[in-house]
Amino acid sequence: MTSLVSIRHLSFAWPGQAPLLHIPNFELAAGESVFIKGPSGSGKSTLLGLLAGIQSANQGQLRLLGHDLTSMSARARDQFRADHIGYIFQQFNLLPFLSVLENVTSALIFSRHKRRRLTQPAEAEARRLLGELQLAPELWLQPVHRLSIGQQQRVAAARALMGRPELVIADEPTSALDADNRTAFMTLLFNECRRQHSSLIFVSHDSALEPLFTRVVSLSDLNEASLC
Repeated sequence: MTSLVSIRHLSFAWPGQAPLLHIPNFELAAGESVFIKGPSGSGKSTLLGLLAGIQSANQGQLRLLGHDLTSMSARARDQFRADHIGYIFQQFNLLPFLSVLENVTSALIFSRHKRRRLTQPAEAEARRLLGELQLAPELWLQPVHRLSIGQQQRVAAARALMGRPELVIADEPTSALDADNRTAFMTLLFNECRRQHSSLIFVSHDSALEPLFTRVVSLSDLNEASLC
């Protein structure tokens, strides 16, 4: 299978601190789903930030879709993320006074690439995703700050899936969902990734989800910095 993500000798440390991550080797195949586990503070969210180009490694190579993110400027990484990645942030990063629909379609504002990948008008696609996530239609025109935390989490998921991104990154995306909504969320996430041939990297403390994934990776096994 073709590698979507390829990491070689990637190192990262926050300024003035000991190295947090040193990953000699990691590969993610196109269409693969990987569950990453590890204790709080071990660097899971930092690794996701590096994969998305939000942070830049101190050394090493991180290739995504054949492009080396470590050699790109911050502006180029931002555009690359907008075009190719759907990110479900742990803190959601929604725009509080925009409506639910406006938040979901905002994923397309800075990406002509994602707009071209749509198979129907943007609002129709947003409505489809929100419906699949069991978010009631009467909420779709509401400002997102009026929604519950669990509802906002589903809006963030729908936004990440807009435009058929090649890579979906999810940082604790089920933490605010009850059992029924968690099931609906995971069903949609896997169905959409299969439908659009997206790879999935998923971080969670919920070990009950591990059997759903093609591979489970412990960050402590992946990361040589944890052995220092």
